[in-house]
Amino acid sequence: MPRICRVAESCRSRSLSAAWLLLLTTMALTPAALLAQAVTPSEQRAVRAFDAARASRANALALESFLAKMPKGGDLHMHLSGAVYAETFLKEAAADNLCVNPKDMSLVKNAAMTSYDPVVPVCPPGDVPAASVFQNEKLYDALVDAFSMRSFVPSAGVSGHDHFFATFDRFNALDNSHAGQWLDEVATRAAAQNEQVLEVMLTPSFFDLAPLWNSLGWPATPAGATPDPEGDTTGTSRAELEALRTKLLSGGLRNEVAIDAKQLDDSLAERNRIEHCGQPDAAAACAVKIRYLYQVLRANPPQQVFAQTLLAFEVASADPNVVGLNFVQPEDATLAMSEYNRQMHMLDYLHSVYPRVHISLHAGELAPGLAPPDGLRFHIREAVELGHAERIGHGVDVMLETNPRALLREMAEKHVMVEINLTSNDVILGVVPPHHPLPEYRAAHVPVALSTDDEGVSRIDLTHEYVRAAMEYGLGYLDLKAMARTSLEHSFLPGESLWQKPDEFSRVKSACAGQAPGSAAPTAKCQALLESSERAAQQWELERRFAAFEASLP
Repeated sequence: MPRICRVAESCRSRSLSAAWLLLLTTMALTPAALLAQAVTPSEQRAVRAFDAARASRANALALESFLAKMPKGGDLHMHLSGAVYAETFLKEAAADNLCVNPKDMSLVKNAAMTSYDPVVPVCPPGDVPAASVFQNEKLYDALVDAFSMRSFVPSAGVSGHDHFFATFDRFNALDNSHAGQWLDEVATRAAAQNEQVLEVMLTPSFFDLAPLWNSLGWPATPAGATPDPEGDTTGTSRAELEALRTKLLSGGLRNEVAIDAKQLDDSLAERNRIEHCGQPDAAAACAVKIRYLYQVLRANPPQQVFAQTLLAFEVASADPNVVGLNFVQPEDATLAMSEYNRQMHMLDYLHSVYPRVHISLHAGELAPGLAPPDGLRFHIREAVELGHAERIGHGVDVMLETNPRALLREMAEKHVMVEINLTSNDVILGVVPPHHPLPEYRAAHVPVALSTDDEGVSRIDLTHEYVRAAMEYGLGYLDLKAMARTSLEHSFLPGESLWQKPDEFSRVKSACAGQAPGSAAPTAKCQALLESSERAAQQWELERRFAAFEASLP
């Protein structure tokens, strides 16, 4: 198996059997199958070029070069802080006069930081100025390794899961004031790979609400009481959740909405300033549309999670740049596991109040051994049925859920898309072929799209995920093209889809029928649709890019 991965942890286990390799080979589309799918001549040319690039399994560079130029639609599962490369964090730490703790390899606030930014770093005893690491190659390299999965090798008591999630605490002395520069970094990288849309997960400030949620407490369940039928398994009823929402709103929660919206919008404005968007010298990255998903921190007490979830719904209702929300943090964390059902009931209630706010949920980012078997049997189903998730992030343990085939049918019927993060699932969970459920999702016609999760921590990009999908799962050009289309079909951009039926990319809406999708001069009716729908406009642009890409191939 070719070593296409760029991280030591993701290279550790590639001993696929000959039978599995044969299966992957036979999964590739044959010319007969292509003709049966009414493949266009330009697509046939792209298939031939793709197959030629993939022919040498000993060297994936030709395939990577091909896929770097291929249009990819959107990356819908990206944590902003995890998407930034360690080298950027170190430069910003030096510019901010932060310090470094060489013992635990973390950034430390300047000891003089009170109401002003000092012009020189004042470091606690034993710490060193962040600027000094650029003259200390050994320390610099160690910090890059500590901030990412680079060079990571599991050791006694430290798994890939542990190291991965520990990286965030090591660089969190840098706050969201740098978010504009981070957005520029990810947009620039996306533009270089022919991406169009990024839905970026970010947690705005919310700790000013701590006195409010701490004053709430949480409804107590009397010993031996039976949970309310409308509530969760720990006994919190919908009426109690409604009362908690009323208390939070009357206590001033909406004051935080304007603060968060301004913080998020200012970051986008800073990104636009850096890239000179709207000016004659605008950077190519300006063409990448960025929208936010509000991150809710799930591994916290219920009153905090409920308050932050309510804030997320309120911000998404007020700011068009925030297109939805997601729950984050390790799914196997103590409170994330024990409170999972209650959190889904929180979403069930709040969705009834804010039905227009989109929801994508991390669910099933688990593997055997990481949690008890009982914890692997219901997370995805509850995310779909209680949490109203329109998309599932990861979904790795789906085949361990109770009655998985029925769940897959339900997801296919409801068009619940799965955000597939191959490298992340490898380095965090140790899940690689043949244990990854991507083939199961595809066989059940559940929509799927590739995404990066934390490309900075994993030291990858979206092209890398496309290469892995092709090399490790036998996906062909048309499979990857469908995934790119699926990403925009399931983006949370406003407006109706370009396509007549969900997840069927053969017929466009009647307003645009009779012309090549992506053509330079759409009819008046079609233009009206594109102007009324950001989603349809991006889908039209994707078709234009595919036509240009396929026409450029020999």
